[in-house]
Amino acid sequence: MTDQPAAGHTLDAGVPRDLHAFVAGLPKAELHVHHVGSASPRIVAELAARHPDSSVPTDPEALADYFTFTDFAHFIQVYLSVVDLVRTPEDVRLLTYEVARDMARQQVRYAELTVTPYSSVSRGMDEKAFMEAIEDARKSAEADFGTVLRWCFDIPGEAGLEAAEETVRLATDDGVRPEGLISFGLGGPEVGVPRPQFKPYFDRARAAGLRSVPHAGETTGPQTVWDALRELGAERIGHGTSSARDPRLLEHLAEHRIALEVCPTSNIATRAVRTLDEHPIKEFAKAGVLVTVNSDDPPMFGTDLNNEYAVAARLLDLDERGVAELAKNAVEASFLDPAGKARIEAEIDAYTAAWLAP
Repeated sequence: MTDQPAAGHTLDAGVPRDLHAFVAGLPKAELHVHHVGSASPRIVAELAARHPDSSVPTDPEALADYFTFTDFAHFIQVYLSVVDLVRTPEDVRLLTYEVARDMARQQVRYAELTVTPYSSVSRGMDEKAFMEAIEDARKSAEADFGTVLRWCFDIPGEAGLEAAEETVRLATDDGVRPEGLISFGLGGPEVGVPRPQFKPYFDRARAAGLRSVPHAGETTGPQTVWDALRELGAERIGHGTSSARDPRLLEHLAEHRIALEVCPTSNIATRAVRTLDEHPIKEFAKAGVLVTVNSDDPPMFGTDLNNEYAVAARLLDLDERGVAELAKNAVEASFLDPAGKARIEAEIDAYTAAWLAP
């Protein structure tokens, strides 16, 4: 497997090389990263070769052009074409294990990986075989790489309430629900997919002990974020990009330590934000919001988590200590147990101290 994590991936030129090197070795947690969307070009090409009826290129180099999006709707179209490549439990296992390998190379110690089981089960894959595949990959990855994975099952919003019903069933049925599942989300398009209609499903998931982490305010306004908070009981917000338009919302997020899962390059690639220099991450930080940095669908956006940290460091004018604090934000906002949080935070502090030692 190549060490380049994504087609077209380059280092952020505005960040000194020594800061890139610091980021590369920094222990991290990631909270907003999609299962299928994390498939590296090599894995996507391998899956496409397994399923030659697909429109997805089998040449890893050609995927850079394939993963160039005109808008959010086009991104969803391309994303679903890659979803269609994951057709068997063996495909699921391969994808999951290789995603963990790429994370480990970036010093990701813990990740909450967003999985959309409906996409596979609705296409005829046996639900128990799907769960066994992700769990086998999770346990093998932790043993082989030391990276701890936990699952967020999300509703594909574009598939409607039938998908919501099936997703919450898979997430709450003790005979199906995987051991690594900790949270419940909502992804896909926001325009025309109001958050309040999903309240009954989030109520059931939360009653079963799952944490609420819906996407909101990525391609719609601040009201979508308010709806996620009030109707879905959101404990973190996926993207939340438009929150910057509502000072009262920013104040609420900061006061209640409700983290935003910020994905800068993703927002540019899907045209949710016009340019990186216009990204609202600066407004979030200035308002005291708990900001976490994430890669979303990294190979599709020509990035990886290390590059997202470099981008954030440039936009927020952070040095090594500031970047380390940003990494600790993700640990704080995670659903890892207290002992696990303390362990990663101590590792971040030790790494930073050693790096800065004379």
